[in-house]
Amino acid sequence: VCLGLLCVLLLITIIVICVQRDQLKNSYNDLSEEKDQLKKRNKDLTEEKDQLKKRNKNLTKERDQLKNKQWRYCEFEDPVSYYYISTEKKIWSNAKKDCRKRGADLVIINSREEQEFIKRENKYVWIGLTDAEEEGVWKWVDGSPLTTRFWKSGEPNNVLGNENCAAFSPLSEKNKAWNDIICLDIAGWTCEFTPVFPRIYN
Repeated sequence: VCLGLLCVLLLITIIVICVQRDQLKNSYNDLSEEKDQLKKRNKDLTEEKDQLKKRNKNLTKERDQLKNKQWRYCEFEDPVSYYYISTEKKIWSNAKKDCRKRGADLVIINSREEQEFIKRENKYVWIGLTDAEEEGVWKWVDGSPLTTRFWKSGEPNNVLGNENCAAFSPLSEKNKAWNDIICLDIAGWTCEFTPVFPRIYN
């Protein structure tokens, strides 16, 4: 009886050891697979980091070049913006085309600081605001709705019936400088360019 009991206990022990061995083997395989995945992930992240560093270097170079090409740097904006103030005069649509040729667009004014920055140039210029699609519904050139307003007193008034483009008038109150005028009028213009700088993680 004792011998039989010992045999049973031995058999149970062997079974338990075999089960634990298989579990350890599976666990080892899982850990090895996870290790390989982590290695691959680390490699991908390293490559991505290198690409972002390269892009950041290129954008920094591009930013420095812009400083030397009649673009004004706006320190208060976040993200940082650059502004090109034209020395010519064009109709609104041609001014917009000129900005896009420069990789920019007509300026979108989103803050009082930006408004004051443009006013310091002391020029009558087009801004990227129009209600050409729907009368009275003013939108920026990127399609975003108008939220921050700096219209002159009594503006926009569409007095001539087709005043669908907005211009910035420096000869006005400090924060009331916009006027709606005919898009076929000629004026200077201001382009805005906002480079996208990637965040670099060390």
